[in-house]
Amino acid sequence: MNEVLKAVVNSVIKTPKGLLVTLKHLIKKPVTLDYPKRKKPMAPRYRGKHYLERYDDGSERCVCCGLCAAACPADAIYMEPEENEKGERRARVYEINLLRCIFCGFCEEACPEEAIFLGQEYEFSDYDRNSFIYTREQMLVPHPRKDNPFKRMFRRVRKVYGVSDRIK
Repeated sequence: MNEVLKAVVNSVIKTPKGLLVTLKHLIKKPVTLDYPKRKKPMAPRYRGKHYLERYDDGSERCVCCGLCAAACPADAIYMEPEENEKGERRARVYEINLLRCIFCGFCEEACPEEAIFLGQEYEFSDYDRNSFIYTREQMLVPHPRKDNPFKRMFRRVRKVYGVSDRIK
């Protein structure tokens, strides 16, 4: 008899309580985004896809010093230097294996020329493993480029902590 009474109380009192919770959530505004059309903005310190910066005249900043490869804990960066016709050193081969990369940002901190940066892009999935090895040509930014506010913030932080900004 006691179990029958509990079953009746549960069906009369607790079922409407559960339905009330469901009705409350039907009235609320949804929290999901319409993803392909609207993308969620990432945090300012988010580290995404790598890119190589250029000087204002269009030449690439990387002088292939090897500090980014030495600082990488995952050993994801491979580079080979060469000299161009002016006698300036640059990278002949510059590759980053994004399957090995842990996106720690040590490469951009180690670079004295401020040539490599981790951007805000987070959509770089693919079906082929070989497409995750980014070459220098894939990472170089187009020459006429808008200023990146995150790059300015990073350079400001370097100045605050005493790292000289030799090249402007």
